[in-house]
Amino acid sequence: MKAVARLAALLTALVAASASAAPEKDTDWTVPTYSGPYQPQGIDEKGLWALDDDYERVLRDSRLVIRDESLNAYVRGVLCRTVGEDRCRSVRVYVLRVPVFNASMSPNGTMRVFSGLLLRVRNEAELASVLGHEFAHFELRHTLAGFKRARSSSDLLAWSALLGATAARFGATNGQSYQDLEISVLGTLYHFKREDERASDRLGFSYMAAAGYRSSAAADVWRGVMNEADRSAEARGKPLKRYDGLAYFASHPTNLERADSLSLMANRVPGGEVDNVEAYRSALAPWFEKFLADQLAEGDFGATDYLLERLAGNNWTPELLFAKAENYRNRGNPRDLVTAAGLYRQVLEKDAGKVEAHRGLGLSLLRTGEQSAGKEAISKYLKSKPDAPDASILGTMIN
Repeated sequence: MKAVARLAALLTALVAASASAAPEKDTDWTVPTYSGPYQPQGIDEKGLWALDDDYERVLRDSRLVIRDESLNAYVRGVLCRTVGEDRCRSVRVYVLRVPVFNASMSPNGTMRVFSGLLLRVRNEAELASVLGHEFAHFELRHTLAGFKRARSSSDLLAWSALLGATAARFGATNGQSYQDLEISVLGTLYHFKREDERASDRLGFSYMAAAGYRSSAAADVWRGVMNEADRSAEARGKPLKRYDGLAYFASHPTNLERADSLSLMANRVPGGEVDNVEAYRSALAPWFEKFLADQLAEGDFGATDYLLERLAGNNWTPELLFAKAENYRNRGNPRDLVTAAGLYRQVLEKDAGKVEAHRGLGLSLLRTGEQSAGKEAISKYLKSKPDAPDASILGTMIN
């Protein structure tokens, strides 16, 4: 039993040592000197690299990859401006048509940028803040460190389980001790993940500030994420999410903490004024309406309504007005259909060539009982688009 007790003490000490090893907050905002691309060391790292290489081969051939050379060159150009040409050479960027706010990076240099992210950021500075953050994970080798910590912790828990089984043979009840140790180990792992995120926020911020981008753009991104989540929950009748509390097993800091921290950084660190709004809009223009359609297909009325307002600001373009009308028509409450009809009419006033608005207007009017006006609008659409995919179905509605 003494040997069992000594092993238990050792395991507990290891957990405590891990918990106290969290990195201190960095206050140096200079971009570190680039030391060249990192090469995997040892069996574990080489194995993880090989696994990532396999994933990248699958990703390269995926139908989700957007192969538009201009869009890919633009996104890569923003990354290279943010982190520098030397660092950028080690990265392969894949733009994926996935309507989710996300980007990620693997240890082997694979960066994935989702179309949902491109739709939500409004300028180059906001995009740079996200790409810089993901590259910081890569440069700080957080995935490798996390892999090693997870493996070491699983070994620790395995020894703890053996300890519990051994104690049970001698009549001791060690189940609760094992559960307490398991919670402590897992909590420590998530603590490190949160610290990794904070470190990547700081280094990513340093990249964008050094590149001359408007430094307050980083906080703008996370405030937009919180507002969108609130509007989504409100529209679904769900409680609003709290952003001032951190769960024990949370893998990321709260969005509020990130936004506040990035705002403080922007006040302390001189960046630039570069937003490149027009360049960003121009690069996204060929895909903008497709990405809007993907967002509408998600069926999240509140999130979409907020997103459209954020993108429009004081400039409701025909494309954004049309998406807003579609969002209301898709929800389909009687009052929504009236709102949608008014929005479709605004679209046609701004751009008579936006013939899809006739279709939406006609469908909205038919559902509110305005048969003659609805059929007239659909007839105008079919006259302009006789080969529309749904032409036969629409034709039956007006005959």
